[in-house]
Amino acid sequence: MRKTYKIKRILTFILIIFSVIGYGQSNNFKVTLDAGHGAHDFGAVYEGRVEKNIALAVVLKVGKILAATPQMEVNYTRKTDVFIDLIERANIANRFNANIFVSIHCNANRNTAADGTETYVMGLSKVASNLEAAKKENSVITLEKDYKQKYEGFDPNSPETMIGMTLMQEEYLDNSISLASKVEDAFEDLGKKIRGGGVKQAPFMVLHKAYMPRVLIEMGFISNTTEGNKLNSEEGQDEIAKAIADAIISYKKEYYGSGEMEFFEERPSQKINEKPIRDTVTPAKPKTMSQTVEPTQTKKAVDNTKPIFKVQLSASIKRLELIPRNFNGLKNISVAYENRVYKYMYGETADYDEAKKQLSEAKDKGYNTAFLIAFKNGEKINIQDALK
Repeated sequence: MRKTYKIKRILTFILIIFSVIGYGQSNNFKVTLDAGHGAHDFGAVYEGRVEKNIALAVVLKVGKILAATPQMEVNYTRKTDVFIDLIERANIANRFNANIFVSIHCNANRNTAADGTETYVMGLSKVASNLEAAKKENSVITLEKDYKQKYEGFDPNSPETMIGMTLMQEEYLDNSISLASKVEDAFEDLGKKIRGGGVKQAPFMVLHKAYMPRVLIEMGFISNTTEGNKLNSEEGQDEIAKAIADAIISYKKEYYGSGEMEFFEERPSQKINEKPIRDTVTPAKPKTMSQTVEPTQTKKAVDNTKPIFKVQLSASIKRLELIPRNFNGLKNISVAYENRVYKYMYGETADYDEAKKQLSEAKDKGYNTAFLIAFKNGEKINIQDALK
């Protein structure tokens, strides 16, 4: 009897140890890095510059920077010159339970004067140039065994056929746009040209099955001698790898906190970004969020059966008193508590135009990352559903 009791105590102690270890691991921000192409799939090749080699070199450099960053955990779809199926690249990220997926490529064009970077999110774009970019990257699947069975119903020469396939990207679209925008901001700081004036959207198969915010980066044109040689150089790769890593770190800090005490596990999906985007699809309905309004604050009666708009100002683990001096002078502040995080909101109106004015007011007060959210019957819904 005594022996059985001791065994139970030992097993309980082991379970506690594993629970503590598991809890510590869950606080890591997980990134899956994908180096485009590999092995017999060379990607674009110009004057000795090979896309698969440049992409891998940059990915490894990005990974090294991130791995040295606190609370960052990195895995790769490939670390050597091997061929990985497009769908398996997404599966690697899914199995890793990655917070974000970043696929890195080089661009090319028959017009060797073409230059600049492009950053894409997953979507069913109808823009010809976006479809052409997706067509080029998706053509890789023809190198895979049994690709017709594996990708039944999808024609790599006609990316529009993805419209008939099940899409799961809507929930992560806004976060993907935010991450892509940070990448472009980092590239702009390097003095690089941003083609098309903003984040683009296209039906890339490599992004299709990754169930997290994800982006595909075209670092520049290796068909352009000047830009290509820079990308093919150690200095150029170090430079662009740091820019990508800095963008990822910035994204992590904005959404997940910068330090151990600030870290919270949340994946907001309704952020409005000021960067232009081509052919955005409708995000999926987000999770319900409870509301807590300041008790002493006088508010007009609101019909909860109609969509209500608010401006989300910030999210923090700190509980702030809902008074103007804590919110740069803004009044009519409410707060919601979810996943150990306080979400502070400004205003409340059923008028979308009025909500946009309130968003503008919040940004004038210094809340540059503020965005609109909507509720109906006390539950959070996406903006598009509210407008319908």
